[in-house]
Amino acid sequence: MENDLPSHYSPKEVEYKWYRFWEESGFFHSEPSSSKKPYTIVIPPPNVTGVLHVGHALNNIIQDILIRWKRMQGFNVLWMPGTDHAGIATQNVVERELSSKNIKRQDIGRERFIEEVWKWKQQYGSTIIQQLKKLGSSCDWQRERFTMDEGLSDAVKETFVRLYRKGLIYKGKYMINWCPRCRTALADDEVEHEEHEGHLWHIKYSFKENPQQHIVVATTRPETMLGDVAVAVNPKDDRYKDFIGKTLLLPILGRELPVVADDFVSPSFGTGAVKVTPAHDPNDFAIGMRHALPSIVVMDEDGTMNINAGDYNGQDRFECRTALVEDLKLRKHIDRIIPHKHSVGHCYRCQTVIEPYFSNQWFVKMRPLADAAIQASLNKSVTFYPERWEKVYLSWLDNVRDWCISRQIWWGHRIPAWYCYDCGAISVSTGDINQCTKCSSPRLKQDEDVLDTWFSSALWPFSTLGWPKETPELAYYYPTSTLVTDRGIIYFWVARMVMMGIEMVKQVPFSHVYIHGTILDEQGRKMSKSLGNGIDPLLMIDRYGADAVRFSIIILTTEGQDVKLSESKFEMGRNFTNKLWNAARFIFMNLSEENPEEITYDITTLPFEDKWIHSRLNTTIEECTASLDQYKFNDAAMKMYDFTWHTFCDWYLEIVKHRLNNANNRIDKKNAQTTLAIIFGKTLHLLHPFIPFITEELWNNLTRIAQHNKIALQIGGTGSSLVTSRCPIFSKQFADDTSEHIMPVLQDIIRAIRNIRSKMDIKDKQRLKAVISYPRDFVYGLHEHTNMLKRMANLEELDMGIELQKPSHSASEVIGNLQVFVLLAGILDPLAEKDRQLKHLKQLENHLTIIRRKLNNENFVAKAPPQIVETERKKEDDLQVQIEKVKHILLNIG
Repeated sequence: MENDLPSHYSPKEVEYKWYRFWEESGFFHSEPSSSKKPYTIVIPPPNVTGVLHVGHALNNIIQDILIRWKRMQGFNVLWMPGTDHAGIATQNVVERELSSKNIKRQDIGRERFIEEVWKWKQQYGSTIIQQLKKLGSSCDWQRERFTMDEGLSDAVKETFVRLYRKGLIYKGKYMINWCPRCRTALADDEVEHEEHEGHLWHIKYSFKENPQQHIVVATTRPETMLGDVAVAVNPKDDRYKDFIGKTLLLPILGRELPVVADDFVSPSFGTGAVKVTPAHDPNDFAIGMRHALPSIVVMDEDGTMNINAGDYNGQDRFECRTALVEDLKLRKHIDRIIPHKHSVGHCYRCQTVIEPYFSNQWFVKMRPLADAAIQASLNKSVTFYPERWEKVYLSWLDNVRDWCISRQIWWGHRIPAWYCYDCGAISVSTGDINQCTKCSSPRLKQDEDVLDTWFSSALWPFSTLGWPKETPELAYYYPTSTLVTDRGIIYFWVARMVMMGIEMVKQVPFSHVYIHGTILDEQGRKMSKSLGNGIDPLLMIDRYGADAVRFSIIILTTEGQDVKLSESKFEMGRNFTNKLWNAARFIFMNLSEENPEEITYDITTLPFEDKWIHSRLNTTIEECTASLDQYKFNDAAMKMYDFTWHTFCDWYLEIVKHRLNNANNRIDKKNAQTTLAIIFGKTLHLLHPFIPFITEELWNNLTRIAQHNKIALQIGGTGSSLVTSRCPIFSKQFADDTSEHIMPVLQDIIRAIRNIRSKMDIKDKQRLKAVISYPRDFVYGLHEHTNMLKRMANLEELDMGIELQKPSHSASEVIGNLQVFVLLAGILDPLAEKDRQLKHLKQLENHLTIIRRKLNNENFVAKAPPQIVETERKKEDDLQVQIEKVKHILLNIG
């Protein structure tokens, strides 16, 4: 039977074929079962506007590894997929499309606009789902959900109504974060703070009774002073204690401002006197509440100044700042202006500078919910991996503020609250209502706002399973098993899911939370469009293959640490898949030869190397399982890589070649073929969750060839696909401590002889004579493995003994308490070789002198391009290595 594998691995030909087969076979679908234990992951729903980036890739690779591994362990696995409606982002996209046609959403009204968004969603909303499939994600696509689906919308309404009736949702006029571009409120966690180089303006506020006397107030936002209603000082500040209760005049507008005493004011910041603008600063809002001060809004929702701003009415807030400062200078109100670096909040969606804004909004009362979530962590109902992220989670919950959940946009879950025109009462309901619940008036109007996108996302683990209905899925799959996410949404999403799960379903939504790192560029910077340093995972899949991308990313991901990534790193994954492919070609070639003889395969009677490779794989299986149990994906990948590349390919395949070519002992050859097939089959099973496509292709070929040649693969639960096969497990049957202790010693001896060849410039084909000296207490029986040592090190003679003396004219290597000698007599002419090496040494040293002269020249180092200087330094390092090698050869020649 011929080996059908092409000479080169072509990922594109393999990936599409197998993903279609998996989907069409229904391998990813799950139904509640009484006979199997469930394992469930809900996907962090990507925005419906999104396209796959490397952060998504990392997140979904990790989830897919867990899902495939647990499926192969026999769990009834559900990976719940779906997308988020992404209120602000999606509305912005559709508004831009309409704007290109000179249409504003206000022109077509709310209903027509929502229709346009749904049309956009139907056309483009599945883009990221198709991209996740290309990555190999084995989600249950038959269960795909969307946060605006009818059932999920029911869950949102039910949650709102329950929380409102329990007093955990309320409406009030408070200071919130406002995005003038998106024209909506934002929660505290949706504001991204950046350090800005700004100014601290010191402004003179004159006393009403004595305009020649003044208090200097410092501010970073002079445009908001137009809404000032007081000036506050610390009651313990001796500089101002006589001014408390006096009246100041607001520059430009002339409004009367009382001087109030408040402990919040820091005497050491600025001048120790602060302007109080309750409608435009959260701290000032609190001061205003304590002193019963009015709130004056001087800015409209789009960031332009309003009528309360006097002559600056209609100006953009930053235009107003410039004009106001100039006017203050002209009127001698500016005391001084100093540079000042300070933190400025930006909208997490559009990066516009946010405004603290006095507005009437809906809030969730967080303290009772947060206390329950804290307790869930402390009693280990929810466990974080790595553990350090628990402190971040608890810190946020300890300091949580009420959550502003209303958004002034049209795309999203409309708030299920109605206002009565007659009595002013608010009625909430999961369904539409036509009369006031207080006075029965039919004159009602539904709230125009929608809920924060994160409100519906917080319900994702149970709303996707049918809650508030008591569905079989909810009873079976909830609570889910593991959540995999990025640290950036611990506040946005993780904590809120825990709170809502406990409050609504009375159970935590998941038991384990794995927080992975962030992918950075090779310089350690966040990837962004502005920097142009992003890596497109889809482009990398086209160039290197999905398996190479998956393996490269995961082997770089160390226990939740950030990952520095460049395109060159994907070559490692490609090299690994190529190594696996070439190993398969060798294996299949040696299995394809007709050898139909059936044998009894008994591991206890197998040769040493077969027992060793079984034991080594058995140990690797145990170590990888332990690593995956602890979410140490990099650790598991490294162990698989080391076993596959080094142990199996570099050593076992070389050791077993002579048996595969041995036509005289067909039983031994069949044992070698069977061992080869079993070990390779188990290796493919072990690797499958990490690199599913190539392993499926090779497994399919292996089973076909093995069946033809009557080789029993002896892998429990073998199926037609690796997706449904059982993963290998540790078994004492294959553990062999003796071979695992002896083989490393044999490998070290072989390496030592090969190193001597390399250092002495002896050709690989040259057969050598070697001597091994070992101490009296050496316990390993090396003599039993003489033939292997001679074969692997290409020796014609090998002597071994206790405490042997170094033979004359030989090179040596020390391995622990062993010493290896390679005889050079007859291989090298000592005098001729010494003369040749001395000449070589002189050439190298002369070259090194020239390089060092150049590098010691300060003028050259300062003016030459950095890459040229680096090249010369590399030459210096290489020459030093070569010189040491020649000196070693001369030392051994003697």
